[in-house]
Amino acid sequence: MIGVLVSGEGTNLQALLDADLPVAAVASNLAGARGLERARAAGVPTGVFPLEDYPDRDARDAAMAEWFVGRCVELVVCAGYMHLLRPSFLERFPHRVVNVHPAPLPGFPGAHPLEDVLEAGATAAAATVHYVDDGVDTGPVIASEPVPVLDGDTVESLRERVHEAEHRLLPKVVSELCAR
Repeated sequence: MIGVLVSGEGTNLQALLDADLPVAAVASNLAGARGLERARAAGVPTGVFPLEDYPDRDARDAAMAEWFVGRCVELVVCAGYMHLLRPSFLERFPHRVVNVHPAPLPGFPGAHPLEDVLEAGATAAAATVHYVDDGVDTGPVIASEPVPVLDGDTVESLRERVHEAEHRLLPKVVSELCAR
């Protein structure tokens, strides 16, 4: 069973749902995340864990992990989740938390990788799925699909093509991980 963490639109969550993968629960740090609406529309239980409701990030992440465990989640997918996970979460799902990132790793980690790709004059961005550890996009890469940077690309035009690649790659990788 898969648990998904979202902070925004939830298009990668939608790709997992469209692939008929066993998504058991979706959680977010933001009550207004569009991904929660997508989950509810698919009949998937949702939980909201705003940081301000907890004494610190460790307590929030421990509560979120416990919520997932209570829903029989075995694999966690960060699909546009914009908070680093604390050890209190990661230790509950050892080597079973993955993230999708819109650039090649380790070259372009962090919150603004497409801007960094364009600024560096790189020839490609990427859809990259990697294991999550306690660093910023430092876990081992599982799979990556290059997305060429085209003449005249903007962050928005490049992001659109990267999302298309993510929507192909993420369900494939998650399906393979579920089969293990």
